[in-house]
Parts: sequence; C-alpha cells; structure tokens
Amino acid sequence: MGVTTDEVLPFVVALAIGLLLGFERERHHRDGVHQTAGSRTMALLGLTGAIAASIDTAVVVAGLVVVGLLVALGYRRTSVDDPGTTTEIAAIAAYLLGALAIERSGLAAGIAIAAVVVLASKERLHAFARDVVTDAEVEDALKLLVMAFVVLPLLPARHLGPYGVLDPRRIWQLVIALTAISWVGYVATRALGAKRGLALAGLAGGFVSASAATASMGRLSRTLHGRSEPAVGAQFASLATYVELLAIVGVADREVLAHIWPAVAAGAVSLLAVIVATDRRGRRTPDVPGDAQRESEATAAAVPERPFALRPVLVLAAVLTGALLLARWAADVFGASGATIAAGAAGLADAHAASLAVVTLHAQGELPMATCVIAIAAALGTNTVTKCVLAYVAGGRSFGTRFLVGVVPSFALTIAWLATSAAAM
Repeated sequence: MGVTTDEVLPFVVALAIGLLLGFERERHHRDGVHQTAGSRTMALLGLTGAIAASIDTAVVVAGLVVVGLLVALGYRRTSVDDPGTTTEIAAIAAYLLGALAIERSGLAAGIAIAAVVVLASKERLHAFARDVVTDAEVEDALKLLVMAFVVLPLLPARHLGPYGVLDPRRIWQLVIALTAISWVGYVATRALGAKRGLALAGLAGGFVSASAATASMGRLSRTLHGRSEPAVGAQFASLATYVELLAIVGVADREVLAHIWPAVAAGAVSLLAVIVATDRRGRRTPDVPGDAQRESEATAAAVPERPFALRPVLVLAAVLTGALLLARWAADVFGASGATIAAGAAGLADAHAASLAVVTLHAQGELPMATCVIAIAAALGTNTVTKCVLAYVAGGRSFGTRFLVGVVPSFALTIAWLATSAAAM
C-alpha cells in the first residue's frame, strides 16, 4: 500500500517549521556567537516531534524530556558567550510544533510564523516596551486583564432586569472590548509618534472620546492663529469613531457588521480624503513666529494622560446598561421608531454605547435588522451634532466651520447609506 500525500504532508510541515525557526536563529547570531541549535538541529527537532507524535503521546512526552536535557546541556556550553535563553526555548518550540503538525499542520505552521515574527522583532519590541508604553498604560493594561479574567468570570450569564435584556456578563464583555480597542488604538497611535503633530494626537484622543478630543482641539485652535492643524486633529478624532464603531460592532454581532461596514467604510474614506486636502492647504499657510512652540505644547496637551481608567469604564458600563433599557423600553412602548429615538438620544453622549445597545438587542432577537441599522444611523447623527456644537463653542466660528465642512458630509454619506440599506431590507 503506497504512501499518500496527506500522510507525508505533516512531516514536511514539521521539517519546514524547524528550518524556519533555525534560519531566524542563525541570522540573529551572524556575529559568530556559538548557539545551542542552528537550522539543521531545529529542522531535526521538528521532524523528531512529528515522528514521536505519529507513534504515541507517551513517546512525545518522553522525547520532550530528552530534548529538554539536550537543550540544557547545550545552554551550559554556550551560556558564557550568549546568556540568553531564546534559542533554547525556540528549540523546544520546534519540537512541540513538529508534534502538533501531525494532527493540525495548519495551526502549527501559523504558530511557527507568529513565533518567527516575534523573534525577528526583538529590537522593535524592546523599544516599544521601554520607550513607547508608559507606566500609566501598563497599569491600565493590567486593569484590563483584571476586568477580563477576574471580574468577567464572576458575573452571571443570564438575562436579568426589566424586559430580561440585561445580561451582566455580555454587557461586561462589550465594555471590555470597547476599552481594549481604545487602549490598542491609543497606544498604536502613540507608537506611530503623536509628537509628530496634532493629527495623531487627535486620533489618539478620538479612541478615548471623540467629543472630548474635538473640544480640546477647538480650545487649542484659539492659540494657533487660525492654523488648520487643530481642525485636522479634530477630524482625525472623528475618523477614530468610524474605526472603533466597526471594531465593536464586529465583536457584538457580525451579522450587523456585514450590513453596515460598506457605509461606515465609505464615510471613513471620504473623511480621510477631506483630512488630506485640509492638511495640504494648511501646509501652504505661512508660519507665525511662536507657532511651532505653541503647536508642540498643544500636541502634548491634546493627548490624554491615559487611554482609560476604572471610573470611565464603570461610567461606560452604566451608559450601556441605560441605553439598553431605554432602547428596549422605547421599542416596547413606541415600536421600532422608539428604539431609533432612544438610540439617537443616547448618541448625544456616546455613539458607541448607543450603537452597542441596539446591536445587542438585535443579537438577542429583540430588534429587527432594519431597525438596528436605522438606530445606528441615528446615534451617529446626533453624536455628530454634539461634536459640531462643541467645535463651535470651544473653537469659535473659524474652527467650527472647518470642522463642520470636513466632518458633516462624511457622516451624512454614512447615515444616508445606512438609511437606504435599511429601507431595502
């Protein structure tokens, strides 16, 4: 009986995994430093893991013990020249991934590629940990982990409260998702260099609160002699609204995401085009003495001190709970139009919480898709009104007009597209 391709393929994948890890380790040690395992050793370890897994699980365990001893002996020999243990851990990973390849070769290959990316990004990761992420952001990340792995398992997973629409665990999952997206977007923006200007500072602030970022940019515009940079920063904050909306709706209900993403993406692209045009016009504006210093100070002031803290998280949970109850009550009393009105009212404060509320109700079977999409459009509309009012109040007529001309057409396109899509359902 001949050997089939399906039988041979896992061994080929295991061998390739070992070679991939080995090549990366050898390139890292191109300076001639002795290392425990090179490309040939890694390839053989991957192949050995696959052979062991094809025999029996007990053989895999016994092989792991032997590999561990060999790696320890190798480290003892090379530790003087290279005290790190990355190569040794990579050797053990090659063996285990080779064993995994027998049953799940695709998963093993994916993990190996991710491992190589991590290994090859040594300098970038070290720079990110040391120079980009601040102590406050690390503290917030730890709080997020506590929220996800300590608080979440303690919450009941059942429908409670009026109308039975309050699922504490589900609500907390959405809060975690929203705060995690805010943290990742905030840190990623800072990693790109918020110090480069108010544009990235506005984007970073927008992931925390687009309305607050708009008001902040408006106040700063009064000190920069009518320059366009604060308006661009405020428009970037609204761009973050689009990105965050797609992310959180995707977490809450992918069916709704499939219906709204074209409209939201179109709005984001149109807003980005306006931002580019505004920025190009602004570059032709003559510099006023002292503006560079003021812009540097404004950039630092515009970036929030931290992406989130516990109090805003609890406020967000309360807002989301209130929006859920309000939307469900309005839908029960006034029908589909009531849920839309409730979402619009909640959107005055936070478009994301209002959108999450109606999406959650749709996921629970409480709202039809058309009503859900219309309610999201209403939340975006009223939130845009809030940001425009803040822009005029905080920044004056010139800043407010620049912001309105850039943002309103974009959101109008999205809202009209959403409304048309809902009408066609």
